[in-house]
Amino acid sequence: MTKTIISVVGARPNFLKAAPLHREFLKNPSRIQSLIVHTGQHYDEAMSDVFFRDLELPKADFHLEAGSASHAVQTARVMMRFEEVVESARPDWVVVFGDVNSTLACALVCAKEHIPLAHVEAGLRSFDRQMPEEINRLLTDQVSDLLFVTEAAGVENLLREGIAQGRIHLSGNIMIDALMQHEAKADRSSVLSDLCVQPQTYFVMTLHRAGNVDSPDILRGLVRLIGGIGARRPLVFPVHPRTSRKLEEFGLLGELRSAPRVKLIEPLGYLDFLCLTKHASGVLSDSGGVQAETTYLNVPCLTLRQETEQPVTVERGTNTLARLDPEEVLRWVEAICEGKGKKTQPIPYWDGRTAERITEVLLKH
Repeated sequence: MTKTIISVVGARPNFLKAAPLHREFLKNPSRIQSLIVHTGQHYDEAMSDVFFRDLELPKADFHLEAGSASHAVQTARVMMRFEEVVESARPDWVVVFGDVNSTLACALVCAKEHIPLAHVEAGLRSFDRQMPEEINRLLTDQVSDLLFVTEAAGVENLLREGIAQGRIHLSGNIMIDALMQHEAKADRSSVLSDLCVQPQTYFVMTLHRAGNVDSPDILRGLVRLIGGIGARRPLVFPVHPRTSRKLEEFGLLGELRSAPRVKLIEPLGYLDFLCLTKHASGVLSDSGGVQAETTYLNVPCLTLRQETEQPVTVERGTNTLARLDPEEVLRWVEAICEGKGKKTQPIPYWDGRTAERITEVLLKH
């Protein structure tokens, strides 16, 4: 019998995780009808459309057009509109990814409607409940029927929280599937020449977490830190829409624009950002996905947070955690310039076959 499986995407990280799985589903046309629901959490050209094109994702079968709003309003909109989708489609499985608001919203609908739910990238924990993503992870895992985990620490977290072992599957990191499938195409990007930078001569920065950009004092300190990095080596900074709004609101955009050798650019598509990251001296970021990508690419990464939900990227990858201490960050930058960055060791199941393993389990249940 053919199973109807809905994959829910809402924001940039979801697109990267859904694309390899949808591709794998299409290899089983007699057994799987693959549908995509786009909640519209990220909805503009820079944060949504370009990723669908880069990742060769088809147009979503359902678009909920939830848009931007407070956490409560956005979650409620997605729940109301997704409920209509599952009532009409009656899927055999719904697959949600990661830790964004759309993930939790659709998970709650499935729990209420008794729709089997699979969570890809389950079990990750920062142990910081001030992060909305942490709440989304915890609650989604509690109502999921199958939990697909990227690393051994995630399995330990779920078992400690009382999740039955039979529901947990260590399947690997599906973002690595996407990276491996598109790395050759990313190598053909013109982004380095467009930005007039040479490989291994620049750093990349991304910032978007509320804890880093919503406080004027913290963001002011980061702007000064960015200037300090630019004084040492060129820094390319694709500015997230949320960060851009805060820089303008706090009157910091002018100071940042005047920083030496800092290139402020619009958010990049997946292929351009992958190329930019692959050839950087190092990356400074507060993103979870970037920690995984830089680890696979063997590019030094400084995570501008005091915790990570992906400890394997620190233990076996290129990731280092940092307080927002200018001296500490600049010491790391100088060490990277001297060739003293961490090197990646092999990580189990980060092999580009995660989507295969997930599909196999879904077809058995």
